[in-house]
Amino acid sequence: MSIKLANPAPLGLLGFGLTTVLLNLHNAGLFQLDTMILAMGLAYGGLAQVIVGVMEYKKGNTFGTVAFSSYGLFWWSLVALLLLPKITFITGLATPSNTAMAAYFFMWGLFTFAMFFGTLKKNRALQFVFGSLFVLFFLLTARELMGNPVWFNNIVGIEGVICGASAVYLAFAEILNEEHQKTVLPICPVK
Repeated sequence: MSIKLANPAPLGLLGFGLTTVLLNLHNAGLFQLDTMILAMGLAYGGLAQVIVGVMEYKKGNTFGTVAFSSYGLFWWSLVALLLLPKITFITGLATPSNTAMAAYFFMWGLFTFAMFFGTLKKNRALQFVFGSLFVLFFLLTARELMGNPVWFNNIVGIEGVICGASAVYLAFAEILNEEHQKTVLPICPVK
């Protein structure tokens, strides 16, 4: 007997997308970095995506396992980079330099670029999510190397909101298309 499993990808896409939108609204200058963003990074961006990665593993989806687990752990590592230097009972942890953060974002951009090739047989919506995320990581790298100028951070924020919103769109498209058993929101499958 075969048991139908739920598609965990929309949960992971929402965890990634909503957290990315919120962080990039901050980057665009709409509000300060605060515990709202950090909590989203730990819980919905981080924990939810790691759980989805495990669920994708159980389905035999290597791409989903690597993508969701990795980006969930990205959020945890980003929060740790921001919080560890502020912890008073651990001494000697310096805030990462702009060069260190540029290297961090560059490596995530390289990872995302490689993962983009895993989307080429999927759908155009997923390709857009990964393509725009690749661009976002390299804009973040450039921002760090330029010393975080406000004008450039606004550009990064706008692109990041587009990237996050594309993941939210894909999540709702997968949910609604499955529920209605027809295309409600197009994702443009590759033929």
